[in-house]
Amino acid sequence: MRAIERDFPFEAIDLIAEVESYRKEINRPIYHIHKWWAKRLGTVFRSIVSGALTENEWKGFHEFQSHSGKIVLDPFMGSGTTLGEAAKLGAKVIGCDVNPVSTFLVTQALTRINLNSLQAEYKAIECDVKDEILSYYTTMVPGASKPTPALYYFWVKVATTPDGEEVPLFSSYVFSKNAYPKKKPDSQIWCPSCESVFVGKYNATEIECPFCSHYFNPQNGPANGAKVVNKIGNVYKIKDLISGAKHPPKHKLYAVMALNEMGEKVYIKPTKYDRDILVDAKKRLDSVESELPLPTMHVRPGYNTGQALGYNYNYWRDFFNDRQLLCLGLLLKRILKVQDKAIRDHFVCLFSGTLEFNNLFCSFKGEGTGAVRHMFSNHILKPERTPLENSVWGIPGKSSGTFSSLFRSRLIKAKTYLDEPFEIQIENNGSRRSSKKVVCSEPLSVKVTHTWEDFSVASQGALILNGDSSSLPVPDASVDAVVTDPPYFDFVHYSELSDFFYAWLSNALGSEYAYLNRKDSSHENEVQDRDNESFTRKISSIFKECNRVLKDGGLLCFSYHHSTIDGWMAIYNSVTMAGFDIVAAHPVKAEMSVASPKSAAKQPINLDAILVCKKEQKAPEISNPEVEVLMRYDFYLSRFEAIDRKLSEGDKFVIACSQAISVASMKRMDRETANSFIRTSLQICSNKVHSDNYSPVK
Repeated sequence: MRAIERDFPFEAIDLIAEVESYRKEINRPIYHIHKWWAKRLGTVFRSIVSGALTENEWKGFHEFQSHSGKIVLDPFMGSGTTLGEAAKLGAKVIGCDVNPVSTFLVTQALTRINLNSLQAEYKAIECDVKDEILSYYTTMVPGASKPTPALYYFWVKVATTPDGEEVPLFSSYVFSKNAYPKKKPDSQIWCPSCESVFVGKYNATEIECPFCSHYFNPQNGPANGAKVVNKIGNVYKIKDLISGAKHPPKHKLYAVMALNEMGEKVYIKPTKYDRDILVDAKKRLDSVESELPLPTMHVRPGYNTGQALGYNYNYWRDFFNDRQLLCLGLLLKRILKVQDKAIRDHFVCLFSGTLEFNNLFCSFKGEGTGAVRHMFSNHILKPERTPLENSVWGIPGKSSGTFSSLFRSRLIKAKTYLDEPFEIQIENNGSRRSSKKVVCSEPLSVKVTHTWEDFSVASQGALILNGDSSSLPVPDASVDAVVTDPPYFDFVHYSELSDFFYAWLSNALGSEYAYLNRKDSSHENEVQDRDNESFTRKISSIFKECNRVLKDGGLLCFSYHHSTIDGWMAIYNSVTMAGFDIVAAHPVKAEMSVASPKSAAKQPINLDAILVCKKEQKAPEISNPEVEVLMRYDFYLSRFEAIDRKLSEGDKFVIACSQAISVASMKRMDRETANSFIRTSLQICSNKVHSDNYSPVK
């Protein structure tokens, strides 16, 4: 029996996972060169892989492990967390995903590159394009003798009323404040009368502009929710003013954060100098556009793209202004000239990751924190009314989310991690708890392959596939464990979001890689689906394939949570239809607190369930299934109580549902019986749990 069939030491794992979750890009840099959605914690998946490959007793989390000769599969590889963690434990790995962006980024994450060569190529790129790009990001600070760098440009969308008045869509004229405003209350305020920028208190409700003496309430802009009011008090629906146009809304530049000649950050009102640069950028773009690898793809209709389309963002290039298109195009054009393909692809991946922080859907987070709020802070593509324009190349030590800063903070650290794959170790010093990084694995040195033939002869191989995981080019009974994090039964279709990156990647590399030469990043068999039956059918077909390639005695382990019984029934049906029993279900810290709509927001889910599945076997005797669920439920609650971990009703719902579907599978319950059993079990476990979701009965 494998260790994870017996138990899961979440008490110790959760502490480490908690620290990792604070700064995942620092604590697991290998998975953060590029954006992916719902990345799971490496700490948790190291533990799952270890428990799925280790016989009987658990090995220590920080113990060096070598599962040489073992093969671990992830049929939903996403950012590659399972593959990286399994490779660190000495196993060979297979990853597959229908999404081409996933395939591309995981290939780069696991590929070793000579750091000296990488840095030399960066210097060459810097020499060729840095100065030209930065020339479009300068400004004139009042009193300065020469132009200085502009770090960020502040824009606001403008709605035009039927009588031609242009109304800026400010909800507040306070546009920059500290992340801890009560400690540092000074903020930047824009005057709607003279358009000057000045300092005032973040919570001021009446203020006088020092430049024009205009009195106003800086908390109240003309936009309020879905409506906007013009100068004479007429109220309009913003959607009505915007949707009628054939192009995205107009933007107005209203402030610039720059460096003065002393190297200090200052906020200034835009001048003719700034507007002239925009004109120059437009002229330059018009003259070279045919030579630049710019995106041409349409934005597909979908749940995640509906709001963007409603604002007339019909093409992916619409997400950028002319200066961004020019500078990004010049940068990518130069990257594509790199002769070494492996190094070139790493820089293309870095470039693609930079896009997340350099578009018109970004916003300003404030002082005292990373300045740029990336475009995917919402799962849907929500048009930002006051977007922030970043500097594409950036200024060392002053910028965030730029090509140069991400090269150092993301790409270099990810490649360094391959040589020293560290873990977090918690140390208790009396009443204080601290952490340090310790290396617990051999250097990651896998040979990335794309065929079973090449993979089978590699001593440390990583087989990276793009395609439908319900039909894998892998022999029967060849895999020791399947460890994954499947898509959930919901509305979030990652391909609708990943098209943002794919629109650039396909233009850049589509002629070389077949998986980047499709019309978009979607696939007819991608699992995410709002329809229960469709989701169940598609994910079950992949689990059936996992059953085929798994060795007898091998485990399918995956993390899951959902806020509804329908969501749990969908995964129950998928697993049982594929010929698996759920032999154990362990709670563990989720990636972050999550909540579904309505009442769930008050009871967020902080736990995942690790579902441990095995090919159908002789079921153990369970004389009273309801009592069995209650015993398991109480067992886990007591363990959490012992470590003083507070559980929300959502967490308790996850524990109860995961135990119920495990018992139901061992009893071979059909759909109808299992559905009824889960509902009964929930009522028995807690009379606070609603019959349809985890919100308390009122």
